[in-house]
Amino acid sequence: MKLGYRAAGLTCCLLLAGCSEVDSAVDTVSGTTDKVSACAEAIGLADLHPDPEKLKARAEDKVHRLRELATNVQDSDVKKALFTMADGYVEVQKEHVEDLGVLGKWIKRNVDRLDQLRKVCL
Repeated sequence: MKLGYRAAGLTCCLLLAGCSEVDSAVDTVSGTTDKVSACAEAIGLADLHPDPEKLKARAEDKVHRLRELATNVQDSDVKKALFTMADGYVEVQKEHVEDLGVLGKWIKRNVDRLDQLRKVCL
């Protein structure tokens, strides 16, 4: 009889250990999914060929969304890259992007920030 209780206890322990491993794997996949989703959305928000008039108008929404993504993602490198991209759109609101020289410099910085995000998202 005692052997039966021990076997049942051992089985329960093994099942619980297996459950924690499954939970850990699910948490890892969930974190990865969040990272992938955040990266995909942020890349979709990027302006590679911006219209100066529309760029300023949409910048505030992009700042808000990029910061929201950064706040919700677990990966610290992705978080940093998203906040950096958001800062780039804050710059747009302050600069005279109607000037092609200023716009060109902003595009270059934005592409560099986007490349950094791409690297941490891989």
